[in-house]
Amino acid sequence: MPENKNMLPIPESLEEAEKYMKERVGLEASFDLGVRKLKVLKKDVHFYYVNGLCDTSFIIHIVKELVRINDNEKLSSHLKMIVENRITHQSVEEIKTMDELVDQVLSGLIVVLVEGEKIGFVVDVRSYPGRQPQEPDTEKVVRGSRDGFVENIIVNTALTRRRIRDENLRFEMMKVGERSKADVAIGYIKDIANPDMIEVIKKELNTIKIDGITMADKTIEEFLVKQGYNPYPLVRYTERADVAATHLLEGHILIYVDTSPSVIITPTTYFHHLQHAEEYRQSPGVGTMVRWIRFLGVLASLLLLPLWYLFVQNPDLLPEKISFIGPNEDSNIPIFLQIMLADGGIEFLRMAAIHTPTPLSTAMGLIAAVLIGQIAIDVGLFVPEVILYVAVAAIGTYATPSYELSIANKIGRIFLLVATAIFHVPGFVAGTTIWLLLLANIKSLNTPYLWPFIPFHPIAFMQIIIRRAVPGSKIRPSIVHARNRYKQPS
Repeated sequence: MPENKNMLPIPESLEEAEKYMKERVGLEASFDLGVRKLKVLKKDVHFYYVNGLCDTSFIIHIVKELVRINDNEKLSSHLKMIVENRITHQSVEEIKTMDELVDQVLSGLIVVLVEGEKIGFVVDVRSYPGRQPQEPDTEKVVRGSRDGFVENIIVNTALTRRRIRDENLRFEMMKVGERSKADVAIGYIKDIANPDMIEVIKKELNTIKIDGITMADKTIEEFLVKQGYNPYPLVRYTERADVAATHLLEGHILIYVDTSPSVIITPTTYFHHLQHAEEYRQSPGVGTMVRWIRFLGVLASLLLLPLWYLFVQNPDLLPEKISFIGPNEDSNIPIFLQIMLADGGIEFLRMAAIHTPTPLSTAMGLIAAVLIGQIAIDVGLFVPEVILYVAVAAIGTYATPSYELSIANKIGRIFLLVATAIFHVPGFVAGTTIWLLLLANIKSLNTPYLWPFIPFHPIAFMQIIIRRAVPGSKIRPSIVHARNRYKQPS
């Protein structure tokens, strides 16, 4: 037999197979790894399984069918064929190596071995522990579906296929992680998605060499786009099946990772992170209004504090009619330090809200807003305007649909504040210019990050500014290089 265990064939002797499982996998040492031994027509038949990952009812049913062979069949040299026919399940495959056996068993499938045969039967009776599909907290809508992705990759692909019943929809499965062997599926529509992009993603996933991807899709993202310390998200996440289906129909490629309720959408630009499902659940006019308000919120989260501080430093820049902007009284603490302290306090509250049990979070918010904020003003730690503008910027941060983008914009805001504090007007202008140049220089899977603004594409840019009606949106975004550009037949 070959020395490489990855090529070790399944032995004819089930004792050797059992010995291998004991030595390599921990059979008998691990309480959840088990084997069920049967005698069928005077030959040994073994079931290997992992408790907690298998549906016990299916296993019991298959065992009953195999036991009945002793009552209904005579001794036969075709036991393999008889066993295969008696495994009453829709998903049965043959394997020939022990490495395949181990991978399948540890993935939650069962493997049936027959004495004297060099093959095993894999039966998919997985039943992973998990929750039912429900609306994701970060992508809620007033009207629309309430089913969101869960931690089970099979459920997630089923939720997508329920919305796209196209024969060209593909979900290609692979395993990532030398030890975790996590299931990762690439989803795309064959006659729409760019085949070159599909190959690039497959190649990147196949080159991942790591023990495990316990952080699931986030680990995949870091290997896929090689983001480094760039804070801006280069892929989009969604937990909504309708959003995922929409992007598939536009020509995007999706990556599903088992144990994660989020799906990765590629390729994406900065403006993909500014869209929300709520815009498409309203009429085009209302959706456009909602989109503009959201854009204003994003701009406020990024530019409001640096711009206000610029006017505080240089009040002569203000027109006479709005000259009241700025603190009316002197403070013992510099305004810049007040802004940084208040902004950091908002971040503390956000982190505390994440880690605080829901029944206590409301009380914590009241304490923070009423007691800490008001008392800080009364004792002279902050001037009221600092609290006002920091709060408005924080609201704009929360109005940003993408959580990852909101955090990145916060880092950009701090950069602009520091530049403005040091260099005043030139610092604000130069800082804003550098920020735009950095974004324009980013590419995600060879996709310009600021498209369709830079490079400018007027038709696509208008679709970002104005939410078009579905009947009028007939062409897929050119940035995905779809094989079929038209959404609707002419």
